[in-house]
Amino acid sequence: MIPQGEDDLLARSRALCDAMEDEDDWLKREVLSHAGNRWAFGVIHSLKEGGKLRHAEIRRRLGGVTQRMLTRTLRQLERDGLIHRQDHQEVPPHVEYELTRLGEEFLLKIIPMWLWIFEHAEDFRQARKEHSTAASE
Repeated sequence: MIPQGEDDLLARSRALCDAMEDEDDWLKREVLSHAGNRWAFGVIHSLKEGGKLRHAEIRRRLGGVTQRMLTRTLRQLERDGLIHRQDHQEVPPHVEYELTRLGEEFLLKIIPMWLWIFEHAEDFRQARKEHSTAASE
């Protein structure tokens, strides 16, 4: 038997699936890709912790991200309204990034998922190992 809270959640999930159109499907996948992308998650987290940050400051906080990947990630997050880019139109260039309200909400929703994944990482590894073993028999 499904507990009442889970039953309501499943009903809401079914309604969302039924209402989703093709256009919503690609949008959903692209936005969810930010949740599974370590650089996107790192940028969002860094901006929540640090407030307005410049490109170089974000790069230092992430450690290991290439300039090209960071620029690409920032553009995608800006496109989807999760961060705001402010160009101060100065020479030398002065551009700052900050988290939007939508970005903050996104972060707060994604943190529990990331925590759950890390808590169950060994379960996933074990399941994959068992699947691999069964498939090779």
